[in-house]
Amino acid sequence: MKLLKHLIVVLFIWSCTSESSDGETTLPTDDDSMMVTNPLLDFTVPSNFPDATYSIAQNPPTEKGFELGKKLFYDGQLASDGVVSCGFCHIQSFAFTHHTHITSHGVDGQIGTRNAQPLHNLAFMNEFTWDGAATFLDTQPIIPITSDVEMNETVSNVISKLAADDEYPTLFAEAFGSEGVNADRLFKALSQFMVMMVSANSKFDKLERGEAVTFTDQENAGRAVFDTKCASCHAGSLQTDQSYRNNGLPMNPTFNDIGRERVTGLPSDHRKFKVPSLRNIEATFPYMHDGRLATLEDVLNFYTDGMVDSPTLDEQFRRPDGTFGLDITPEEKIQLIAFLKTLTDNDFIEDRRFAEF
Repeated sequence: MKLLKHLIVVLFIWSCTSESSDGETTLPTDDDSMMVTNPLLDFTVPSNFPDATYSIAQNPPTEKGFELGKKLFYDGQLASDGVVSCGFCHIQSFAFTHHTHITSHGVDGQIGTRNAQPLHNLAFMNEFTWDGAATFLDTQPIIPITSDVEMNETVSNVISKLAADDEYPTLFAEAFGSEGVNADRLFKALSQFMVMMVSANSKFDKLERGEAVTFTDQENAGRAVFDTKCASCHAGSLQTDQSYRNNGLPMNPTFNDIGRERVTGLPSDHRKFKVPSLRNIEATFPYMHDGRLATLEDVLNFYTDGMVDSPTLDEQFRRPDGTFGLDITPEEKIQLIAFLKTLTDNDFIEDRRFAEF
């Protein structure tokens, strides 16, 4: 109910505001002879990627908008304790995930129920969070901001704090061309920062684009196993088909997370979670929605020997003999991990544009 109220407030604000984006914004200063320029940033879709799902034309990233979004991303003022920022759980060196805790930790040491997801390639995603509770990137931050166990704040309080800050009113004006600190601009700025997080320069990508790289024999063997055993879910250049599936994880009694059913209310979605992208998977441990598996070896061992049955278990995991899992040999597991490491994009992980100030 708390989240619904915030969504209603934000959508009302958006319905009453409109922004014009020309590619370059100029803003008068106290000295009329000076202007603040705000050039567009170059958002390029990699040649091996699908079209972006986020409407870049509706909120084109600009230099000042990106800088504002970055400052907001790393600012604890978005939380009630002044400490827990977006970047608190989304750490760049871990491909914007969090290794210290298996699930997110929020204000006053509160413990969440889900593992922090990586933030790469959000401009190409249809829905967000493990259960798809957000269908629009601009509204996704409302969930962690208002969650009692994450940032535990209200959107209206965040806006009040930012409006009273010494810097933010000027930064908002420079980013959007006129004075005004409001929820629409807050979330647009965060999106401008996040949509620029495109990870598309791994060894896998370079091979896909025909660049001068080659796979080792082990990586090629792993690719063949992957194409046969994994690619139906972890599909395409994004390494996910963006569906929701029950992969046979035993129910965690601590969290009792019902997954996608929490959003749709449908029993057929019980314990289904969004298929994660495998990009940068080497750096995004621990794994699964609740972070229960520490290593890639643990993940593959689960898929061969750890699944449990339930009414919504994905049919592809049912073996003809009545058992569950994927048939992958120990040698194939080694090959698979070699292939999965070709999905690591160090250029993205080390990109100083996204680093904390």
